[in-house]
Amino acid sequence: MARKPGKQYQSALKQVAAKEYQLEEAIPLVQKIKFAKFDETVEVHMRLGVDPKHADQMVRGTVVMPNGLGKSKKVLVIASGDKLREATEAGADFVGGEDMVNKIQSEGWTDYDAVVATPDMMRSVGKLGKILGPRGLMPNPKTGTVTVDVAKAVLEVKAGKVEFRVDKTGIIHAPVGKVSFSTEKLIENASSLIAAVIKAKPAVAKGKYVRSATVCSTMGPGVPIDTTPFSTKAATA
Repeated sequence: MARKPGKQYQSALKQVAAKEYQLEEAIPLVQKIKFAKFDETVEVHMRLGVDPKHADQMVRGTVVMPNGLGKSKKVLVIASGDKLREATEAGADFVGGEDMVNKIQSEGWTDYDAVVATPDMMRSVGKLGKILGPRGLMPNPKTGTVTVDVAKAVLEVKAGKVEFRVDKTGIIHAPVGKVSFSTEKLIENASSLIAAVIKAKPAVAKGKYVRSATVCSTMGPGVPIDTTPFSTKAATA
């Protein structure tokens, strides 16, 4: 049996009109109607007109948030030789080679937010698919996490690099900051994400690409947003 929304949620929901808001209106509203006692994450959700079952309609990519995400991500680098030193100097939290692969295999260890690997280590890292894959942690060349430039990859993750990927229902979910951020910083972050998703539109996608989009805080109701301005900019760019 579905749990009935609480009074605070219902009160917040009443303040959201049945319309699509411009992002500059939606973000302040999300900040106004938040009610949780902790510093909630602000998230953007986009329903896309694609069928992810087809490889040529898969939408995925990365974007570095201009203003970070409000917390420093823990990064694991799996590499060898000089790349271990480069990763350490760049600020990686955990650095190693086969020893890290063995630790993950034997302990199911996943106390990190991102994994970066050098191409020469992918034969070993490939064994970790069942552990890292379901958690979205598997290194991938398309997202810049399989690379020889480990220092750059670590710095980008630390700066607030977000990976987005359409789920099996055709929706992208991604964080864009904290409720405590200034409105301007949240608008800038959300704009960067929306623009990146629109830029990643598959060539074979037909009809309306962004079917709907909302922005919300962790506990709060979704506020519908109009992404037309972003699509217009992309078309004229």
